[in-house]
Amino acid sequence: MAEYDVEKQLKFDRAYMRMARVWAELSHCNRRKVGAIIVKDRKIISDGYNGTPTGFENECEDEEYHTKWYVLHAEANAILKIAASTQSCAGATLYVTMSPCRECSKLIHQSGICRVVYSTGYTDTSGLDFLREAGVEVVHLEDEEGKEK
Repeated sequence: MAEYDVEKQLKFDRAYMRMARVWAELSHCNRRKVGAIIVKDRKIISDGYNGTPTGFENECEDEEYHTKWYVLHAEANAILKIAASTQSCAGATLYVTMSPCRECSKLIHQSGICRVVYSTGYTDTSGLDFLREAGVEVVHLEDEEGKEK
């Protein structure tokens, strides 16, 4: 890829990541707010944030501050929106504010997403390891000052 193309891609990556961060603010979760944007051919085709399924109360944590088992991750919500539409994730890029877990990584691979860009790393890297092994391009995007967000 030419230097201009790399710079241009980085500019788009940063813009889409900023959008994912804004989307994360919509989450009702207290412990961690995560946002995701799926982009294909430079068009946003889906979005998501972590939260409870449709029809459930918005509280993500129980009285002991543990995340309820049925809370959906941002990536899963974005992929499920695509599954309920006529769109396809094949060849798309997923922008997510936190690196995917193992379960979401399986969904990402199976949905045909070919590139994942994340900003904050999760302590368990097995999801990222799985994606790399599956041939999905994984990019850790640092903010403009070169520091991980």
